[in-house]
Amino acid sequence: MAGAGMKEIKTRIKSVESTRQITKAMELVSSSKFRRAKERAQSTRPYFNTLYSTVQKIAENTGNSKNIFLKKREVKNVCYIVIAGDRGLAGGYNSNILKTVLRSNTLGTGKVIPVGKKAKEYFTKRNYEIIDSIPSVEYAVYEDASRIAQTAMEAFKKGKVDEVHLVYTQFISALNQEPKVVKLLPLTIDKNKTEEIKQAKAAVEYLPSPDEVLGYILPKYVSGIIHGAVAESYASEQAARRTAMESATDNANDMIAKLELSYNRARQAAVTQEISEIVGGAAASAK
Repeated sequence: MAGAGMKEIKTRIKSVESTRQITKAMELVSSSKFRRAKERAQSTRPYFNTLYSTVQKIAENTGNSKNIFLKKREVKNVCYIVIAGDRGLAGGYNSNILKTVLRSNTLGTGKVIPVGKKAKEYFTKRNYEIIDSIPSVEYAVYEDASRIAQTAMEAFKKGKVDEVHLVYTQFISALNQEPKVVKLLPLTIDKNKTEEIKQAKAAVEYLPSPDEVLGYILPKYVSGIIHGAVAESYASEQAARRTAMESATDNANDMIAKLELSYNRARQAAVTQEISEIVGGAAASAK
């Protein structure tokens, strides 16, 4: 019985060691990808922050603009641009962003533009209309962001949707990533920047008019915000996967240590039993 127990423990140890090799390899791959993704996310922030600030200033300067992308209307249909991951094994990364969409969507249905394999799989199985998509977050480029931005803007312009929301994961640090929902359309002016914008009015003149400039820059603004969100989400995904695989590797190490202790105890018990049997047999022979 002891021999059988030792064999099972040894098999279990080999199984956990194989799992540990996989999680360790995935941790190293994610660490390498995370460094590049982090640099990409941080390098894009200054451009997109400047773009956001510029659009806010121009929008305030337009006054009573006739631009359709500034007009609010009754919300009957919403389009969600949802950025999730291409793969699993990233802790709660994918589930957190998908739950954020469900909490935000009070209508229950709507149009969706998924970015990444997991988002597309999720919304395909539910009562959402997919009007465009980007198949991979890792390999997404600015042209992909520009295409889905155009799709969302056309849907808003034609009245098919009344609002466009961007749902992504903001990269804060290697251990902290926060799901966020940003309303892209209609464009909302940030009231916290009112004083700054008023000062800019006297310093900047827009030709031929603020309204014309806004119409030109808005598509680039929406594309830029989406592209920046993709970079933030990809960095967040790799950070979450690295953390999850590191935790899995540590758990495997703890499990192996416990199994080895159990194996040593079983082996010691088997040796003790054999010695007892030999001594008992020798004593019986002496009689």
